[in-house]
Amino acid sequence: MNELARRIAITIGALLLFRLGSHIPMTGISPRVQADLLSAIGAARISIFALSVIPYLSAAILLQLVAVVWGRLSALERSGEIGRRRIARYTLVLTLLIASFQAFGVASGLQGISGVVSEPGAWFLVSATATMVGGVFCLVWLSEQITRHGIGNGLALILVVGIIVSLPGDIANTFELLRQGALPGGLGPLLAVISVALVAVVVFFEGARRSVPVQYAARQVGQSVIEPQSSVLSIKINSAGFLIPSTVTPWVFYLPLALATFVFGQTSWLARAYGHLKFGQPVHMVLGSIVIFVLAFIYTAYVLDPEQAAETLQKQGGTIQGVAPGEATVEHLDRVASLTTVVGAVYLVAIVLIPELLVAWGELPFLFGGGSVLIVVCTILDLKKQVCDLSLTTRGGERK
Repeated sequence: MNELARRIAITIGALLLFRLGSHIPMTGISPRVQADLLSAIGAARISIFALSVIPYLSAAILLQLVAVVWGRLSALERSGEIGRRRIARYTLVLTLLIASFQAFGVASGLQGISGVVSEPGAWFLVSATATMVGGVFCLVWLSEQITRHGIGNGLALILVVGIIVSLPGDIANTFELLRQGALPGGLGPLLAVISVALVAVVVFFEGARRSVPVQYAARQVGQSVIEPQSSVLSIKINSAGFLIPSTVTPWVFYLPLALATFVFGQTSWLARAYGHLKFGQPVHMVLGSIVIFVLAFIYTAYVLDPEQAAETLQKQGGTIQGVAPGEATVEHLDRVASLTTVVGAVYLVAIVLIPELLVAWGELPFLFGGGSVLIVVCTILDLKKQVCDLSLTTRGGERK
């Protein structure tokens, strides 16, 4: 078995374990609970993997946000293997706290629904919480095995599988609504066209780069002389990705409201605020667009450092045509990165707004949000790249 086949087998095996665990109910759930009651509790099954990898992603994103504003953590993140291991430990500790809090909330909610739990009480709360927290860490371990020994990013693949397995049911429900006449007859083709167009836009922008021409002067390395070379400094249109803008935006909305509810109680003005911030409401769309746009700039400024790029170019003997080394190069790169980020931020806002506008326009159903499209497409593109690279490596090894 060659390397590519081995990695594919490991990836498929890990994902099958994930799907198997998604059908194992957590401890204490009544066996007499009907399927329709379970579906009323939440979109996902009440399984040992009920929390998926969301607590781990939330912890990782929180630490990245802290690194943006706290230089010490940022320096630790860039200090090499030891620093990355410490960051990984911090992430796991924060994951434990977030997962425990979320799992206890889910267990408490289940216990409050008549007939779902066999024997409500403290033991169910403890056992169900421990089961769900263990499920999160099991998925984190599986994702690491995929990333290290399989193909693609393990966390992204687990998210993608969760999105894809729910898609057939969503499509079936939409066709059922069309058959019953609850939706206009021409809505199905319209949604199909919009979905295909959305995927095409994501594929285009995720592959788009802004190229800055760089000229390297002739230099001597040891006994050999390297001739002058031309190259490009490639800047990704969407350097901010999607997880941080889309994940942090709801926190900006709902954490202040949750704090206000804790302090003032459930008041009429808080109820109105929650109503205005529902998905599809104009206030939610406007504020969400602004927050995503700003977060895209903040995170891009963190991952793209013009000063560091200019310093690296100068050390390697590289110059940008028509731009002097030093401060002039920094200013030029900062201007190029800023203009590129504007395009990327507008693209992210559009990806988020398209499904929400469809919902606001006559409460139309949409099979998946812009974030889901972006995660699926980017994961597939990454898989394609890794498979091609491994295929070339395997062929090269066979020829030798």
